Amino acid sequence: MIKTTINEPTVARRWLPNEEAVLAHWHAIISEAVRERSGAKLHPVIRKFQKLIDDDPVVRMYMTQMIQQISVKYRDHHPKNLQELLQQLNAVLTVAPPYIPPHLGEASALVGTPFSAILIWTMGTPAGFAAYRNARINAMFKELLCVWTEFLNSEASRYVLNDSPTGWQSEAAQKQLHMQDYKYKPNAPYWGFSSWNDFFTREVKDGARPIAGKNDNKVVVAACDSTVYKIGRNAQAQSEFWIKAQPYSLADMLNNEYVEQFVGGDVWQAFLSPFNYHRWHSPVTGTIRKAYVKEGLYFSQATSEGEDPTDQDHSEGYIAHVQTRAIFFIEADDPIIGLVCVMPIGMVEISSCLIADEIKSGTRVEKGQELGYFQFGGSTHCVIFRPGAIREFKVTKDESVKFGEVIAIAN
Repeated sequence: MIKTTINEPTVARRWLPNEEAVLAHWHAIISEAVRERSGAKLHPVIRKFQKLIDDDPVVRMYMTQMIQQISVKYRDHHPKNLQELLQQLNAVLTVAPPYIPPHLGEASALVGTPFSAILIWTMGTPAGFAAYRNARINAMFKELLCVWTEFLNSEASRYVLNDSPTGWQSEAAQKQLHMQDYKYKPNAPYWGFSSWNDFFTREVKDGARPIAGKNDNKVVVAACDSTVYKIGRNAQAQSEFWIKAQPYSLADMLNNEYVEQFVGGDVWQAFLSPFNYHRWHSPVTGTIRKAYVKEGLYFSQATSEGEDPTDQDHSEGYIAHVQTRAIFFIEADDPIIGLVCVMPIGMVEISSCLIADEIKSGTRVEKGQELGYFQFGGSTHCVIFRPGAIREFKVTKDESVKFGEVIAIAN
């Protein structure tokens, strides 16, 4: 199991550190773990990945080239070849995200996405753009993430729940987490959580997130604790979502369902940080028409962004069309609002979208009722409205909101 220590805190992008020295430190830790395991058997899922690379010349070409194309300035803290890449992926199958204290007043989390920390500079190479859209490569990464999920759902993943400087029970971490808002056992080992995922999907206490306009159907509330990325107006059925502006293309986002109802409408998109509450809730009172998970990509970035050092932060519009995501169609009680789509979207390895068991077609939901949650931590999400539904958005670009607070007023 990999333990992390670091001498200086850093400002985080969101899930990876801004300072390359910190990311280099992480890679030194991973490299040491690989050396310690020298001669040990690779996990079966890694051996399966190796076989895919050996057997499929296109897969081997893309994955070889994406490493070769990494900028020279980053190669000191990145895999040098395919064998090293596979060994590092093998090492992080038993890593839970550690905590790093805040610096300069900003939230920080060192390598909250350990797979991305290994892959980050390959993602923005010409071959990487192709590799992470390749169906066989993407399916293989899904298998790796399923193995990681098993670890994060196990008791072994709780090792980061401690009061050391890189532990989530440290005083600094607790201040950022606002643990007073959550259900947990402060005096129990690991706060009473059974695993990392149990901790990160913790529930808020009753009353910690009041629901605005509970009895006013014109009030639309935030589905998640989040910060607004963008509000798209007059969304079209089909747009070139892969270009620099990343315009919303409804047919692609909505999996070609109910598209005609939303053409000309609004898309409100916001992202979740490592320190946000990670469950999703209904923004309106109404009836579930459809709820399911649409499988998609994991590590793809918008080619138009070039080398993106932020995982997928600069590609949020693009990934709303291609990434693994949950899709909820809710018929609001308010007839002007009508059909609303709530779409939690996975980012990189934070892509496990779990829908609550009771949420099915025909289910009545109250404003603020839970719909499901992300495992591993935060991501991004969209709320899509029909044309003419919204009179005014109350929370706009770069502003933060807590689940249950008002984000819009309907006409």
